[in-house]
Amino acid sequence: MQVRRVVTGHDADGRAVVASDTEVDGYRPSLTPGSEFHFLWGGDGPPHFPDDGSEPAHHPYFPGPGGFRFGFFAVPPGQQVDAGPPADLDAALADFDEHMPGLRDHMEPDAPGMHTTSTVDFEVVLDGEVWLELDDGVEVHLKAGDTVVQNGTRHAWRNHGTETCRLAVFICGAHHDTVTRQ
Repeated sequence: MQVRRVVTGHDADGRAVVASDTEVDGYRPSLTPGSEFHFLWGGDGPPHFPDDGSEPAHHPYFPGPGGFRFGFFAVPPGQQVDAGPPADLDAALADFDEHMPGLRDHMEPDAPGMHTTSTVDFEVVLDGEVWLELDDGVEVHLKAGDTVVQNGTRHAWRNHGTETCRLAVFICGAHHDTVTRQ
């Protein structure tokens, strides 16, 4: 699926202009069939106005403190995720790392989908339904229009429904204070 991204800026006289109007393709990793990620904007430092519409440089999937990311992601129904590994796992991993640098470093190999980041994430469910899983298997059922403010907690996204769920996300890099688990 393509998503239209309109970026505004300023002309030489300081007036508002459309600096860029493009279609952004989604990334569909073979590691997670049915999922899709749209990287719409981001930066590794505090936001600034790129009047020419050029996206700020950013590298890792999750930003460090002061950095930010904006995009969409899709969570397919569980039966699509359980399809098994791709035929060429090494190639699929290399492709994933190229398109989503650093993301696998945050994933828990012994708990598929579970991850913890030093970010504050703002999510909005656009369509479908999804379950946000937290520690100890606690799940929160979310539907279109529901929002989540994720404060660096360990979590995973699960889709127990029959339709793909799409979410918009804005991610801010943060300092993750150490929490002592009891």
